[in-house]
Amino acid sequence: MRWIAVGVGVIVCAALPAWVSGEYYVNVASQVLIYSIFAIGMNFLVGYAGLISLGHGVLFGVSAYAAAIMLTAGYSDGVAIAVAFAATLAGSLLFGVLALRGTGLAFVMITVALGQIGWGVAYRWLSVTNGENGIIVQSRPTLAGISFASPQNFYYLVLVLLLGTVALAGAFSVSPLGSSLKASRDQPRRMHALGYNVWIIRLIAVVLSGLLSGLSGLLFLYYNQFVSPHAMSLASSAEVVLMVIAGGSATLFGPIVGAAVVVLMKTVASAYIERWNFVLGAIFVAVVIFLPEGIVPGLSRLFGDVRRYDLRRKEIPAVRVETSP
Repeated sequence: MRWIAVGVGVIVCAALPAWVSGEYYVNVASQVLIYSIFAIGMNFLVGYAGLISLGHGVLFGVSAYAAAIMLTAGYSDGVAIAVAFAATLAGSLLFGVLALRGTGLAFVMITVALGQIGWGVAYRWLSVTNGENGIIVQSRPTLAGISFASPQNFYYLVLVLLLGTVALAGAFSVSPLGSSLKASRDQPRRMHALGYNVWIIRLIAVVLSGLLSGLSGLLFLYYNQFVSPHAMSLASSAEVVLMVIAGGSATLFGPIVGAAVVVLMKTVASAYIERWNFVLGAIFVAVVIFLPEGIVPGLSRLFGDVRRYDLRRKEIPAVRVETSP
Protein backbone atom coordinates (compact mmCIF):
# COMPACT_ATOMS: atom_id res chain seq x y z
CA MET A 1 0.00 0.00 0.00
CA ARG A 2 2.84 2.36 0.83
CA TRP A 3 4.54 1.91 -2.53
CA ILE A 4 1.23 2.16 -4.35
CA ALA A 5 0.62 5.49 -2.62
CA VAL A 6 4.11 6.66 -3.60
CA GLY A 7 3.55 5.64 -7.22
CA VAL A 8 0.20 7.43 -7.34
CA GLY A 9 1.80 10.54 -5.82
CA VAL A 10 4.55 10.58 -8.43
CA ILE A 11 2.05 10.17 -11.27
CA VAL A 12 -0.14 12.97 -9.90
CA CYS A 13 2.86 15.28 -9.56
CA ALA A 14 4.07 14.47 -13.08
CA ALA A 15 0.62 15.16 -14.55
CA LEU A 16 -0.08 18.27 -12.47
CA PRO A 17 0.79 20.89 -15.13
CA ALA A 18 -1.67 19.20 -17.50
CA TRP A 19 -4.72 19.30 -15.23
CA VAL A 20 -4.31 22.50 -13.21
CA SER A 21 -5.68 25.69 -14.72
CA GLY A 22 -3.25 28.55 -15.25
CA GLU A 23 0.41 29.02 -14.42
CA TYR A 24 -0.27 30.28 -10.88
CA TYR A 25 -0.85 26.84 -9.39
CA VAL A 26 2.11 25.40 -11.31
CA ASN A 27 4.27 28.06 -9.66
CA VAL A 28 2.75 27.24 -6.26
CA ALA A 29 3.54 23.57 -6.82
CA SER A 30 7.13 24.53 -7.68
CA GLN A 31 7.36 26.38 -4.37
CA VAL A 32 6.12 23.29 -2.52
CA LEU A 33 8.79 21.15 -4.21
CA ILE A 34 11.58 23.65 -3.51
CA TYR A 35 10.74 23.86 0.17
CA SER A 36 10.34 20.08 0.28
CA ILE A 37 14.00 19.75 -0.69
CA PHE A 38 14.90 22.27 2.01
CA ALA A 39 12.83 20.36 4.59
CA ILE A 40 14.36 17.00 3.62
CA GLY A 41 17.79 18.54 4.14
CA MET A 42 16.73 19.83 7.55
CA ASN A 43 15.38 16.38 8.38
CA PHE A 44 18.93 14.99 8.25
CA LEU A 45 19.58 17.01 11.39
CA VAL A 46 16.20 17.21 13.14
CA GLY A 47 15.09 13.64 12.46
CA TYR A 48 18.23 11.52 12.13
CA ALA A 49 20.75 13.48 14.21
CA GLY A 50 18.40 14.93 16.84
CA LEU A 51 19.84 18.42 16.31
CA ILE A 52 17.59 21.43 15.71
CA SER A 53 19.14 24.16 13.60
CA LEU A 54 17.64 27.64 13.50
CA GLY A 55 20.37 28.97 11.25
CA HIS A 56 20.12 26.90 8.08
CA GLY A 57 18.61 29.87 6.32
CA VAL A 58 22.16 31.21 6.06
CA LEU A 59 23.21 28.19 3.94
CA PHE A 60 20.04 28.56 1.89
CA GLY A 61 20.96 32.22 1.30
CA VAL A 62 24.69 31.66 0.67
CA SER A 63 23.91 29.44 -2.30
CA ALA A 64 21.36 31.89 -3.72
CA TYR A 65 23.64 34.90 -3.25
CA ALA A 66 26.69 33.14 -4.72
CA ALA A 67 24.81 32.20 -7.88
CA ALA A 68 23.18 35.63 -8.14
CA ILE A 69 26.51 37.43 -7.85
CA MET A 70 28.07 35.25 -10.55
CA LEU A 71 25.11 35.66 -12.90
CA THR A 72 25.03 39.44 -12.55
CA ALA A 73 28.78 39.46 -13.23
CA GLY A 74 28.07 37.85 -16.62
CA TYR A 75 29.06 34.24 -15.96
CA SER A 76 27.11 31.29 -17.37
CA ASP A 77 24.57 29.26 -15.45
CA GLY A 78 26.96 26.32 -15.19
CA VAL A 79 29.66 28.44 -13.56
CA ALA A 80 27.13 30.08 -11.24
CA ILE A 81 25.77 26.70 -10.12
CA ALA A 82 29.26 25.32 -9.51
CA VAL A 83 30.25 28.38 -7.46
CA ALA A 84 27.00 28.17 -5.51
CA PHE A 85 27.64 24.57 -4.49
CA ALA A 86 31.29 25.30 -3.68
CA ALA A 87 30.25 28.22 -1.46
CA THR A 88 27.56 26.06 0.18
CA LEU A 89 30.05 23.25 0.85
CA ALA A 90 32.54 25.65 2.43
CA GLY A 91 29.80 27.36 4.40
CA SER A 92 28.37 24.02 5.60
CA LEU A 93 31.79 22.87 6.83
CA LEU A 94 32.34 26.13 8.71
CA PHE A 95 28.78 26.07 10.04
CA GLY A 96 29.18 22.50 11.29
CA VAL A 97 32.59 23.04 12.89
CA LEU A 98 31.28 26.02 14.85
CA ALA A 99 27.78 24.73 15.68
CA LEU A 100 28.91 21.28 16.82
CA ARG A 101 30.89 22.77 19.67
CA GLY A 102 27.68 22.15 21.59
CA THR A 103 24.65 19.87 21.51
CA GLY A 104 21.03 20.28 22.53
CA LEU A 105 20.15 23.84 23.48
CA ALA A 106 23.74 25.00 22.97
CA PHE A 107 23.61 23.80 19.35
CA VAL A 108 20.34 25.65 18.81
CA MET A 109 21.73 28.92 20.21
CA ILE A 110 24.94 28.70 18.16
CA THR A 111 22.94 28.14 14.98
CA VAL A 112 20.75 31.12 15.81
CA ALA A 113 23.88 33.27 16.23
CA LEU A 114 25.38 32.02 12.95
CA GLY A 115 22.14 32.67 11.12
CA GLN A 116 21.92 36.20 12.48
CA ILE A 117 25.54 36.87 11.50
CA GLY A 118 24.81 35.72 7.95
CA TRP A 119 21.67 37.85 7.80
CA GLY A 120 23.58 40.87 9.10
CA VAL A 121 26.34 40.44 6.50
CA ALA A 122 23.78 40.17 3.68
CA TYR A 123 21.92 43.21 5.00
CA ARG A 124 24.96 45.46 5.52
CA TRP A 125 27.42 44.45 2.77
CA LEU A 126 25.85 46.78 0.23
CA SER A 127 28.61 46.63 -2.37
CA VAL A 128 28.14 42.86 -2.80
CA THR A 129 24.59 41.98 -1.75
CA ASN A 130 22.86 45.30 -2.49
CA GLY A 131 21.45 45.25 1.04
CA GLU A 132 17.72 45.03 1.55
CA ASN A 133 17.12 45.78 -2.15
CA GLY A 134 18.54 42.35 -3.00
CA ILE A 135 19.87 41.07 -6.30
CA ILE A 136 17.76 40.57 -9.42
CA VAL A 137 18.51 37.74 -11.87
CA GLN A 138 17.34 38.25 -15.42
CA SER A 139 16.44 34.71 -16.47
CA ARG A 140 16.05 31.09 -15.47
CA PRO A 141 18.70 28.56 -16.47
CA THR A 142 19.25 26.79 -19.76
CA LEU A 143 20.92 23.43 -19.19
CA ALA A 144 21.89 20.84 -21.83
CA GLY A 145 20.09 22.94 -24.42
CA ILE A 146 16.81 22.88 -22.50
CA SER A 147 15.34 26.18 -21.40
CA PHE A 148 13.59 26.23 -18.03
CA ALA A 149 12.13 29.68 -18.47
CA SER A 150 8.53 28.47 -18.64
CA PRO A 151 6.77 27.55 -15.37
CA GLN A 152 6.04 24.02 -16.64
CA ASN A 153 9.65 23.21 -17.59
CA PHE A 154 10.94 24.68 -14.35
CA TYR A 155 8.40 22.62 -12.39
CA TYR A 156 9.62 19.41 -14.01
CA LEU A 157 13.24 20.36 -13.26
CA VAL A 158 12.42 20.82 -9.58
CA LEU A 159 10.34 17.62 -9.54
CA VAL A 160 13.25 15.56 -10.90
CA LEU A 161 15.60 17.08 -8.34
CA LEU A 162 13.10 16.36 -5.55
CA LEU A 163 12.79 12.72 -6.61
CA GLY A 164 16.58 12.45 -6.59
CA THR A 165 16.63 14.02 -3.12
CA VAL A 166 14.02 11.55 -1.84
CA ALA A 167 16.04 8.66 -3.27
CA LEU A 168 19.18 10.01 -1.57
CA ALA A 169 17.37 10.40 1.76
CA GLY A 170 15.91 6.89 1.49
CA ALA A 171 19.32 5.37 0.74
CA PHE A 172 20.90 7.36 3.56
CA SER A 173 18.31 6.26 6.14
CA VAL A 174 19.12 2.56 5.60
CA SER A 175 22.87 2.97 5.06
CA PRO A 176 25.50 2.25 7.72
CA LEU A 177 26.16 6.00 7.97
CA GLY A 178 22.46 6.70 8.57
CA SER A 179 22.29 3.97 11.19
CA SER A 180 25.39 5.40 12.87
CA LEU A 181 23.84 8.86 12.89
CA LYS A 182 20.62 7.59 14.49
CA ALA A 183 22.63 5.62 17.04
CA SER A 184 24.65 8.77 17.82
CA ARG A 185 21.35 10.57 18.38
CA ASP A 186 20.04 7.92 20.79
CA GLN A 187 23.20 6.62 22.50
CA PRO A 188 26.17 8.95 21.91
CA ARG A 189 28.15 7.61 24.89
CA ARG A 190 27.77 4.03 23.74
CA MET A 191 28.86 5.02 20.24
CA HIS A 192 31.98 6.64 21.72
CA ALA A 193 32.66 3.48 23.70
CA LEU A 194 32.37 1.40 20.51
CA GLY A 195 35.03 3.55 18.83
CA TYR A 196 32.86 5.74 16.58
CA ASN A 197 33.70 9.40 16.11
CA VAL A 198 30.30 10.94 16.87
CA TRP A 199 31.49 14.47 16.04
CA ILE A 200 32.57 13.46 12.51
CA ILE A 201 29.29 11.60 11.93
CA ARG A 202 27.32 14.67 12.95
CA LEU A 203 29.54 16.92 10.81
CA ILE A 204 28.78 14.76 7.76
CA ALA A 205 25.07 15.13 8.52
CA VAL A 206 25.44 18.93 8.76
CA VAL A 207 27.26 19.04 5.41
CA LEU A 208 24.67 16.85 3.66
CA SER A 209 21.90 18.95 5.15
CA GLY A 210 23.67 22.13 4.07
CA LEU A 211 24.13 20.93 0.50
CA LEU A 212 20.43 20.17 0.16
CA SER A 213 19.65 23.56 1.70
CA GLY A 214 21.95 25.11 -0.88
CA LEU A 215 20.20 23.24 -3.70
CA SER A 216 16.85 24.58 -2.55
CA GLY A 217 18.34 28.08 -2.21
CA LEU A 218 19.62 27.90 -5.79
CA LEU A 219 16.20 26.81 -7.05
CA PHE A 220 14.61 29.56 -4.95
CA LEU A 221 16.81 32.12 -6.71
CA TYR A 222 15.89 30.87 -10.16
CA TYR A 223 12.22 30.63 -9.25
CA ASN A 224 11.90 34.19 -7.92
CA GLN A 225 14.76 35.59 -10.04
CA PHE A 226 15.55 37.59 -6.91
CA VAL A 227 17.23 37.10 -3.54
CA SER A 228 17.30 39.39 -0.49
CA PRO A 229 18.44 39.11 3.15
CA HIS A 230 14.98 37.82 4.06
CA ALA A 231 16.06 34.41 2.70
CA MET A 232 18.57 34.22 5.58
CA SER A 233 16.23 35.38 8.31
CA LEU A 234 15.51 33.46 11.51
CA ALA A 235 11.88 33.12 10.41
CA SER A 236 12.97 31.28 7.25
CA SER A 237 14.95 28.72 9.25
CA ALA A 238 12.25 28.26 11.90
CA GLU A 239 9.62 27.78 9.21
CA VAL A 240 11.49 24.83 7.73
CA VAL A 241 11.96 23.25 11.17
CA LEU A 242 8.18 23.48 11.64
CA MET A 243 7.68 21.78 8.26
CA VAL A 244 9.79 18.84 9.39
CA ILE A 245 8.19 18.52 12.82
CA ALA A 246 4.63 18.92 11.54
CA GLY A 247 5.04 16.44 8.71
CA GLY A 248 6.97 13.91 10.79
CA SER A 249 10.69 13.94 11.51
CA ALA A 250 12.87 10.93 10.67
CA THR A 251 10.39 9.93 7.95
CA LEU A 252 10.89 9.98 4.21
CA PHE A 253 7.74 11.85 3.17
CA GLY A 254 6.89 13.78 6.34
CA PRO A 255 8.96 16.86 5.35
CA ILE A 256 7.19 16.98 1.97
CA VAL A 257 3.76 16.96 3.61
CA GLY A 258 4.85 19.62 6.11
CA ALA A 259 6.22 21.80 3.30
CA ALA A 260 2.96 21.43 1.36
CA VAL A 261 0.89 22.50 4.38
CA VAL A 262 2.98 25.61 5.10
CA VAL A 263 3.43 26.75 1.49
CA LEU A 264 -0.24 26.24 0.60
CA MET A 265 -1.31 28.20 3.66
CA LYS A 266 1.08 31.05 2.79
CA THR A 267 0.29 31.29 -0.91
CA VAL A 268 -3.23 29.96 -1.48
CA ALA A 269 -5.15 30.19 1.80
CA SER A 270 -3.75 33.66 2.54
CA ALA A 271 -5.67 34.98 -0.50
CA TYR A 272 -8.96 33.96 1.12
CA ILE A 273 -8.20 34.11 4.85
CA GLU A 274 -6.93 37.38 6.27
CA ARG A 275 -5.66 35.79 9.50
CA TRP A 276 -4.02 32.82 7.81
CA ASN A 277 -1.20 32.86 10.38
CA PHE A 278 -3.78 32.07 13.06
CA VAL A 279 -5.11 29.15 11.01
CA LEU A 280 -1.59 27.83 10.41
CA GLY A 281 -0.86 28.08 14.13
CA ALA A 282 -4.10 26.23 14.90
CA ILE A 283 -3.05 23.46 12.50
CA PHE A 284 0.30 23.08 14.27
CA VAL A 285 -1.42 23.00 17.67
CA ALA A 286 -3.82 20.32 16.44
CA VAL A 287 -0.92 18.27 15.08
CA VAL A 288 0.95 18.50 18.39
CA ILE A 289 -2.14 17.46 20.38
CA PHE A 290 -3.62 14.73 18.17
CA LEU A 291 -0.62 13.63 16.06
CA PRO A 292 2.43 14.37 18.22
CA GLU A 293 4.68 12.21 16.04
CA GLY A 294 3.75 14.24 12.94
CA ILE A 295 1.14 14.08 10.20
CA VAL A 296 2.57 11.17 8.19
CA PRO A 297 3.44 8.78 11.04
CA GLY A 298 0.34 9.88 12.96
CA LEU A 299 -2.03 9.09 10.10
CA SER A 300 -0.19 5.82 9.52
CA ARG A 301 -0.70 4.91 13.17
CA LEU A 302 -4.39 5.81 13.06
CA PHE A 303 -4.87 3.80 9.87
CA GLY A 304 -3.14 0.82 11.50
CA ASP A 305 -5.33 1.13 14.60
CA VAL A 306 -8.48 1.14 12.47
CA ARG A 307 -7.32 -1.93 10.54
CA ARG A 308 -6.45 -3.83 13.71
CA TYR A 309 -9.80 -2.94 15.27
CA ASP A 310 -11.63 -4.10 12.15
CA LEU A 311 -9.70 -7.40 12.11
CA ARG A 312 -10.39 -8.04 15.80
CA ARG A 313 -14.08 -7.39 15.28
CA LYS A 314 -14.21 -9.90 12.44
CA GLU A 315 -12.39 -12.53 14.52
CA ILE A 316 -14.88 -12.34 17.43
CA PRO A 317 -17.43 -15.15 16.86
CA ALA A 318 -21.08 -14.30 16.98
CA VAL A 319 -22.66 -15.30 20.31
CA ARG A 320 -26.14 -16.77 20.13
CA VAL A 321 -28.35 -15.75 23.02
CA GLU A 322 -31.35 -17.95 23.72
CA THR A 323 -34.23 -16.70 25.76
CA SER A 324 -36.74 -18.87 27.55
CA PRO A 325 -40.37 -18.52 26.53
